[in-house]
Amino acid sequence: MNYFWNLFKNADKTLLLLPVVFAAISIVMVGSTSFNGSFTITRDLTVQTAAYILGFIAMGLLLTIDYKLFQGHERILYVASILFLLTVYIPGLGVEQYGARSWINLGVTTFQPSELVKITFVILNASYLSRNRETLTDLKGIMMSILYAAPFILIILKEDLGSAIVFCAMWVAMVFFAGIDYKIFGKFAALFLLALPIVYRFMASHQKERIDAFLHPDNLSLAGNYQVWQSKVAIGSGGFFGKGLFHGTQKELDFLPVQKSDFIFSVIIEELGMIGGIVLISLYTVFLYRILKVARDAIDLYGALIAIGFIGMFGFQIFENIAMAMGIMPVTGITLPFISYGGSSIVANMLALGLILNVGMRSKLINF
Repeated sequence: MNYFWNLFKNADKTLLLLPVVFAAISIVMVGSTSFNGSFTITRDLTVQTAAYILGFIAMGLLLTIDYKLFQGHERILYVASILFLLTVYIPGLGVEQYGARSWINLGVTTFQPSELVKITFVILNASYLSRNRETLTDLKGIMMSILYAAPFILIILKEDLGSAIVFCAMWVAMVFFAGIDYKIFGKFAALFLLALPIVYRFMASHQKERIDAFLHPDNLSLAGNYQVWQSKVAIGSGGFFGKGLFHGTQKELDFLPVQKSDFIFSVIIEELGMIGGIVLISLYTVFLYRILKVARDAIDLYGALIAIGFIGMFGFQIFENIAMAMGIMPVTGITLPFISYGGSSIVANMLALGLILNVGMRSKLINF
């Protein structure tokens, strides 16, 4: 017990405090989306609060396990993760929501397997890249790294374009940190860009609609453009100080769609103004900086890559969600980390934070 207490004292206190702040913001803003003259305890609010409670418990339990133990179970984790992703195709278990078949029905609620697999994806690639770092300087080594990550990305791409892009962002962040040859990677990136028209042809219809909407923002008949238009109206009407908490008109009159998840940033700006947005982005900046510090101070490459993988995950999701709300990125359904409604994403985010804290705690000497 004394060992774990001394270990816990090494945890980054800022990273322990920030999820509490994010939880408070999330619960208030999710509650605001259903505010109708009074603050009521809705099912959404109950689910979000329960997800945070479960997330904090899961994070605490994860801190007691040395992150290095996961390194010895790669094959089991790899196969189990792939099979878990495929559960969405089991009849009666997998369900389709928002145009994507990415959820499984648990009876009392639904769960998105790809959210949990983000955690194992980072662990697996951190282990693979730390073991094969020297091979990233040649074409064969980079191809092997791509093939190792490809099954996850391809399965998720069929389910949900937004989630697949997040996985790509995690992989890119990790291989860059591991020391990939930039020239070879640049050639791969160029080939990918050239292949985009071909990739587009094989996308699902709802995925094509989102790309078309982004390329033709003035056409409100295209799916997604109406949401973005209303989102920009909400952001613009908020001004510098906002209309006041619980008093957003775009939100209250239900002009702003998917306001509790995809476009919750728009609700924040409408009610708390630009100053509210600046405060939130500042909190995220501190959050990402502290994770980067964990990566820098890690005692091994494996631990550093875990932290970097989650920087890629959080960083891209923060950027994409905010940019999507402002109309400068396509609508992908990516949630705003720790703030948007969604039990799956909240629990996954807390697990990711648990692993980051785990790396940081075990990177310092323990004094008894």
